[in-house]
Amino acid sequence: MISTRLKSASLCVLIAFASCNQKKEKVEETTTPKQDVSTNVLLDEWTGPYGGVPAFDKMNISNVKAAMEKGMALQLKEIDAITANTEAPTFENTIVAMERAGSVLDRVFTYYGIWSSNMSSPEFRKIQGEMAPKLSEFSSKISQNEKLFQRVKAVYDAAKENPLPADQQRVLQLTYEGFAMNGAELDAEKKARYAAINKELSSLYTKFSNNVLADEENYVTYINKDQLNGLPESFVKAAAKAATDRSHEGQYAITNTRSSMDPFLTYSDERALRKKVWETYYSRGDNSDEHDNNKIIAEILRLRKERVGLLGYDNYADWRLQNRMAKTPENAMNLMNAVWPAAIARVKEEVADMQAVADANGDKITIEPWDYRYYAEKVRKKKYDLDSDEVKQYLQLDKLTQALFFTAGELFNYDFKPVPEGSVPVFQEDVKVWEVTDKTTGDHIGLWYLDPFARKGKRSGAWATTYRSHTTFDGKKTVLASNNSNFVKPAPGEPVLVSWDDANTFFHEFGHALHFFSSNVKYPTLNGGVRDYTEFQSQLLERWLSTDKVINQFLVHQATGEVIPPALVAKIKKAATFNQGFATTEYLASALIDMKIHTVDPANLDVDAFERETLADLKMPKELVMRHRTPQFGHVFSGEGYATAYYGYMWADVLTSDASEAFAEAPGGFYDKDVAAKLVKYLFAPRNAMDPAEAYRKFRGRDASIDALMRDRGFPVPKK
Repeated sequence: MISTRLKSASLCVLIAFASCNQKKEKVEETTTPKQDVSTNVLLDEWTGPYGGVPAFDKMNISNVKAAMEKGMALQLKEIDAITANTEAPTFENTIVAMERAGSVLDRVFTYYGIWSSNMSSPEFRKIQGEMAPKLSEFSSKISQNEKLFQRVKAVYDAAKENPLPADQQRVLQLTYEGFAMNGAELDAEKKARYAAINKELSSLYTKFSNNVLADEENYVTYINKDQLNGLPESFVKAAAKAATDRSHEGQYAITNTRSSMDPFLTYSDERALRKKVWETYYSRGDNSDEHDNNKIIAEILRLRKERVGLLGYDNYADWRLQNRMAKTPENAMNLMNAVWPAAIARVKEEVADMQAVADANGDKITIEPWDYRYYAEKVRKKKYDLDSDEVKQYLQLDKLTQALFFTAGELFNYDFKPVPEGSVPVFQEDVKVWEVTDKTTGDHIGLWYLDPFARKGKRSGAWATTYRSHTTFDGKKTVLASNNSNFVKPAPGEPVLVSWDDANTFFHEFGHALHFFSSNVKYPTLNGGVRDYTEFQSQLLERWLSTDKVINQFLVHQATGEVIPPALVAKIKKAATFNQGFATTEYLASALIDMKIHTVDPANLDVDAFERETLADLKMPKELVMRHRTPQFGHVFSGEGYATAYYGYMWADVLTSDASEAFAEAPGGFYDKDVAAKLVKYLFAPRNAMDPAEAYRKFRGRDASIDALMRDRGFPVPKK
């Protein structure tokens, strides 16, 4: 997943993305620290090596509000200068000037994003709540600036007669569409209401994400030594450390994050505890208390519908998808509906296999959601003689990191070297930094930051983001990119062992970073992305984890150093489609709810009832739950980045499966130099400088087909 922050050239409202860890305790209210703008490092130009780097070692929360307000004021002054220009509007004096505006605020947002996603605290959340409506007002002052829009429109209309160079035409198109989609052509009364709605939404997004964060921080399941049955030693050691860190010495902490919940449900023999951990995790934001999100969601949906109604749209989904690859909600639904029957049919088969194992063991139970992972693991062992914990012994985080670098070197010709200790400031001691260079020329490409471990105040999940994107219109800017994970930090001296799924996710997020590093665009706006396309590049990179070159070099046993045995690799590949019913159904259920909830009338909507009734209509198997239940669906309700866009992972996966077959069919396989060169040229380097469908056709010579996706998942290929 890509983390989104407000960019100078964008017209969106800030997406306040936060949701994180665990523990039951009341947070004390604090007063907002006094702001000081006279010595505010957050406003300063970045200095030092590598084209300048953020001063993460000097960032102070007391400077946040003053820096944000100053940055907004400076950008509005730059916008005023554009609209005050008496010369006729041109691409240079209007569009390029807009691209250049907001550099100070961009820098401030880099720090703001760290506090929001990596180092949240009660102090920051208070500031975040105060700033959300101010940021919305700021955004509206740009997106609804009549003089600015008229200048943009003048350039846009002129380009119809005299088209600009392709990249300039693309920037102009995206800029114009951004204004049009955000109410620039409304009358004064509707503009005012549009801006007011955005302001209300910004506060609701912040409340939503902070409620999820509170439930993740406030609930921890503590267990004792006699309750560890079935749990791997590495998990036990990490759980002991997590408990000690929370002043529960001698106990074991199951934190309320996926990275802790998932392995516990997979291995714990304690069924009652599995149920407790499952219920705690899937009830985040849905506990009928001060942090309950159901009413907030209903209000978000009501406001979204009212806002797009001002623009003449029947529902939010129609408005949102107009400039996506899918174009319409119907096209997105057609894809999901094509896969859904095969997915739930596979779940039925998986449950039958699990129930048979439970019955043979004399367990006298009926499979419930908190049993799925546990018995699926037993079926995996029985069907494929594959033990997930055995596989984990060969998946060490440091070796996987080297595997990422190897893959980047083979496909992109990049070299990664750790920077000298202390030469680049970091915001937390676990963050490590590498310099990225071109292997042939030695040219500096950028820096890669890795923040690998879960901690209090860090939102859950895994994501990639940039601190600085590549552009050349004002001198070459090199990339500062980061990957962020939530691996459980091991006991001192112990290796970090991860699951095969987590290793895939590690490759996935690195795919986003490579997309950032390979950018070859001139203008900042072109570094953006189309939501149902931008996950494609990262999903594609997952495929290199299971290539022979990666397996034979980097998947080595944490104790012996021996390469993973070919027989075990064969089992992994044979089991590649195992549990695809679960994986596809839990994902698609979330994507379907996302689309459906944005196409119904939200008036008097009971969110909890809607979720239950819609899943019942879909014949959702009772043995599993949505990957992201509605009250905790941060992708959709902590901002608008993935709203009616969660389907995009599957849309992108159609491209991924199809593109993977292009490599599989090539003489050099996944390391074929010619296909790799086309991959970089057409699918990575252009970013949003080219229409995604056109870019894919240039790579593949045709449009992608769903057939490859169905083959990948072991589902029947639809008849033509």
